[in-house]
Amino acid sequence: MSDSITVVSRRRFCAGACAALVSACGGSSPTSPSAPASMLPVLPGQFAGSRVQVTVAGSALDTVGGAALVECVAGVFLISRSSATAFTAVDAICSHESCTITGADGDAYVCPCHGSRYSRSGRVLAGPAKASLRQFSTTFADGIVTIAL
Repeated sequence: MSDSITVVSRRRFCAGACAALVSACGGSSPTSPSAPASMLPVLPGQFAGSRVQVTVAGSALDTVGGAALVECVAGVFLISRSSATAFTAVDAICSHESCTITGADGDAYVCPCHGSRYSRSGRVLAGPAKASLRQFSTTFADGIVTIAL
């Protein structure tokens, strides 16, 4: 009887181990997003003093119902257009475990980390988050939305 030893390269071993871990962790967890969210378009914000300004023309905010993720040095915000002259701005950091909310499913913002869902006004629609997102005052003039910090 002969004993045989199979030599496996480190790369092949690691690839197999990673594949096994990924498949073992597959499936949905109770806190993963129930429906895939569409990625929100990302717009730059201009920070000036205690406000952030966002140009609307040519962006997802150009039409009523549009929404976008705004990034600037002051933070990240979710902005949606609710009428011809009204916008809603909320903090884009999930109140559950501080993940950045980057997607939406219909009129709900969806956290990519654990599936918390928020209304466009930042109210929790489904957990695990329990606290609403911080809402900011907005004004609109000359094609610019201004978020007051």
